[in-house]
Amino acid sequence: MHVHILGICGTFMAGIAAIAKGRGHTVTGSDANVYPPMSTQLEKLGISLTEGYSPEQLDPVPDVVVIGNAMSRGNPVVEAVLDRGLIYTSGPQWLSDHVLAGQHVIAVSGTHGKTTTASMLAWILEDAGLDPGFLIGGVAGNFEVTARVGGGRFFVVEADEYDTAFFDKRAKFVHYRPRTAILNNLEFDHADIYKDLDAILWQFHQLLRTVPSSGRVIANGGDPNIGRALDQGCWTPVERFGLGATASSDDFEWRAEFSDAGQEGFRVSHGELFATGQWSLSGEHNLENALAAVAASASAGVSLQAAVDALSRFRGVKRRQELTATVNGVEVYDDFAHHPTAIRRTIDGLRKRSPSARLIIALEPRSNTMKMGVHNDSLGAALSEADAVFIYRPADFDPAFDAAFENLGDKARLIGDYEQMITELSGLLRSGDRMVFMSNGGFGAVRQRLTEALETKSHA
Repeated sequence: MHVHILGICGTFMAGIAAIAKGRGHTVTGSDANVYPPMSTQLEKLGISLTEGYSPEQLDPVPDVVVIGNAMSRGNPVVEAVLDRGLIYTSGPQWLSDHVLAGQHVIAVSGTHGKTTTASMLAWILEDAGLDPGFLIGGVAGNFEVTARVGGGRFFVVEADEYDTAFFDKRAKFVHYRPRTAILNNLEFDHADIYKDLDAILWQFHQLLRTVPSSGRVIANGGDPNIGRALDQGCWTPVERFGLGATASSDDFEWRAEFSDAGQEGFRVSHGELFATGQWSLSGEHNLENALAAVAASASAGVSLQAAVDALSRFRGVKRRQELTATVNGVEVYDDFAHHPTAIRRTIDGLRKRSPSARLIIALEPRSNTMKMGVHNDSLGAALSEADAVFIYRPADFDPAFDAAFENLGDKARLIGDYEQMITELSGLLRSGDRMVFMSNGGFGAVRQRLTEALETKSHA
């Protein structure tokens, strides 16, 4: 089968391409900008890429055109697909039809932590010798790829609630029909797609409708919105997880806690069973992610001790609190956080790991929800525990955005020029500092350019 993918350089669609290639199909694709790291991953797989959306790329005619959710009516190649009556589908539907059928699908859903939890889970299954397939929205350090076919009967998929395609406005995750579903947490997000939290709850209700009664739902017992989703209807046994030594098995079937102030050791309990471990991560959000992954791995037959042991060998995920460089004593991190809750949790985790170090944050408010001002009331508070905050503020932003940071006082700097940000950060940073870049985009390559500037400065 010849599969042609429109929007192929997105993380999800590049994963579809890798899996299609792994299944023996001929794969081609196009994107508006063919760019690393996905373009590099695709080229290594021998996948032919076209830059742009000219209709000529449909000759010779592929057997199916897989259309990414960034594509819309009016795009020349989309219009050509429709005018010629070609067979087309969405990425989630293609995955469901050609890969997931017959597999034990473990879907990882939630507003935050999907990529990290899915990466942890895939690694636990891999470490247990189960050779899972997976499709994850990031590059897990233990695999160095975002997706693979796998040789076992388990498939881990990051289950996103974003819409599927211009012709299918359902959430992506309703296509996956999981046997095990993780509901990690739930907040309002994607304001460009959903009008309010109730609209998102309804989508999670649709996901729960697809999980069989012989399956398993792993739910965050401490999240009231997850409770609301379950109250709308659930026909599957539910196992709840939560943090804290005082929580009883009547509250949560799965529990976890840190065993030291630096959060390097942790303990996971299931009923009367428990296991202890050490790891390189930090933050209660990551412990929550790990607990969800351990609980879900039990549905694949992995023992509690084996799952916890695997986490000691987990190498993290690129762009999730990823330490990218240490220059002249300054640690530089890349982090995907783009929601106030994720920002607050990341800062809290880094604080607890090294309480005395200065923590400098640079934030690019790039998500559609943040640009729309939905998070203005909570963004400043989420950043309040940082020692200094640099916010990239383009000139076309609504002036109301500035008010979000008034509570930060002198520690906040709003800057509309990447070069100025690099210059000011370079002058501010000193040995012992931790510099964290937060963005779900490229941030004008400021992190990379600042790293180079610090290296030049150290050699001067």
